Amino acid sequence: MKLLDGRVRWVLIFWVFLASAVAYLDRVNISIAGQAVKRAYHLSDIQLGWVFSAFVIGYALFQAPGGRLADRFGPRRVITLGVLWWGVFTALTASVPPTVSFALAVLIGVRFLLGLGEAVVYPASNRLVASWIPSAERGISNGFIFAGVGAGAGVTPPLITFILLHWGWQWSFYISALIGFAVGAVWYLLARDSPREHPWIGEAEALHIERGLPSPLQDLQARNTLPWGVILSSRSILAMALSYFCYGYVAWIFFTWFFTYLNQTRGLNLKASAFYSMLPFLGMALCSPLGGYLSDLIARRYGKRTGRCGVAACGMALAAVFIALATQVREAQLAAVVLAGGAGALYLSQSAFWAVTSDIAGASSGSASGLVNMANQTAGALTAVLFPVIRDHFGGSVAPFMAAAGLCAVGALAWAFLDPSATIQRHV
Repeated sequence: MKLLDGRVRWVLIFWVFLASAVAYLDRVNISIAGQAVKRAYHLSDIQLGWVFSAFVIGYALFQAPGGRLADRFGPRRVITLGVLWWGVFTALTASVPPTVSFALAVLIGVRFLLGLGEAVVYPASNRLVASWIPSAERGISNGFIFAGVGAGAGVTPPLITFILLHWGWQWSFYISALIGFAVGAVWYLLARDSPREHPWIGEAEALHIERGLPSPLQDLQARNTLPWGVILSSRSILAMALSYFCYGYVAWIFFTWFFTYLNQTRGLNLKASAFYSMLPFLGMALCSPLGGYLSDLIARRYGKRTGRCGVAACGMALAAVFIALATQVREAQLAAVVLAGGAGALYLSQSAFWAVTSDIAGASSGSASGLVNMANQTAGALTAVLFPVIRDHFGGSVAPFMAAAGLCAVGALAWAFLDPSATIQRHV
């Protein structure tokens, strides 16, 4: 296809961006509909936190296995299966009868299983990047993929609020599921696991990709995966896991409790909360590709350590400053804007985690990034439960946000211990 000559890899990245957006639509919708769900099932904030955490626990636990599946069976089939799976369980979330005595347990189970399905999408997309994207383009490509996080999560507040007000909270889940089914079907028709398998690929683009791959092409094609022990022995993987744990704790504040924070703690009405809760996700959507672009640009000029580690560390450090400053702002609207700046700064570092894992792990990129993202999502599960606990214990929202700022600082320091050029080698 002449129209796509030299651009097939970017078409696939765009569709992973859409899958990423739908994934966050399907997970964040419950935070917007949270108060309606809470009333329907007579839940406390702590119990609602368990429902939030159930998703993240399932999501965290299946990161590494999901990545290994992508390494073994390819990202095309694994992402398709994941999208269909999470669509089913998104719809089932709205189908739990509120009148049954064990409704809370069923909700927790459904959200846990939803998390299992969504867990494959980012490790599998990183395996796609390892085969399809030259190393010099991995910052911007991952930046675009994770811009889907901000796009999906940013669209969610007004969309879910509109559906909730007009048709009820259950339909917010049904519509989210239908969108996911459509995206998954097109992905299966469009994607291939490697460039040479794709009917639209041109020779020039295939050669451009192959010349820029840091891992041997035969290893990628043979799907030669590294043992788990070898991956876990990498200092860079462990340092990234620590940093991504800190990152995840902070990011999940925006995905779970930010809307409720604006509505209940800051006293904004439902529509104002929906509007201002969009701002962090807009910051994420803008800063994720910006961080990836800067990372690629600086890496080409000054090397990967400066381009990958430097951009990531600066982004997380800047996020710590913004989040700490927001605790001193009295006006609700201005506080939301400052926190949105923190979310955007945090996402300047996003693509570096994934670009580095695809560079150093090669054919095991799915497995390695799954392990790193498991740390991220484990922190997210803690956020869902700990944010209201810290808030209630210390009597206000300052303490949970200051804790988040401190974790950003720790995450920034962890990048000093990475070597983004040292590939993980199998022990001889």
